Amino acid sequence: MLYYIIALFVITLDQLTKWLIVKNMEIGESITIIDHFLYIVSHRNQGAAWGILQGKMWFFYLITVVVIIGIIYYIQKAAKGKRLLGVALGMMLGGAIGNFIDRVVRKEVVDFINTYIFGYDFPVFNIADSSLVIGVGLLMIQMLKEEREAKKEKK
Repeated sequence: MLYYIIALFVITLDQLTKWLIVKNMEIGESITIIDHFLYIVSHRNQGAAWGILQGKMWFFYLITVVVIIGIIYYIQKAAKGKRLLGVALGMMLGGAIGNFIDRVVRKEVVDFINTYIFGYDFPVFNIADSSLVIGVGLLMIQMLKEEREAKKEKK
């Protein structure tokens, strides 16, 4: 249940922040948070990360439904007793659903976090994207942890 609460929290925060951007900013408008590093910018994306597959909504609908079903399956089957795995999957579930809601309701994803890292203008992203990336990172840590434990058991 905890993992679904995490997903619900991510979805709520994601949709609230996107709603605030849509209601209070014009597309292309930018607010400086930390000069040369962090900006809030009103941006829309009809594709995936870095703008790939623009306008292929049918593809994103299909893939997202498959991913959501897969994540729920793994939460139910594999996350029992593995808190880190469950948290990772909950964050990934929340991120996937957050962007799915945008694609279904708005026919585009609202992005608003713009960062410059070592002079590189990183693609604009949102809370759902962040949750997906953090979830994947935690999943990788869980996999490394399990691999290390399996090697110890072999010895």
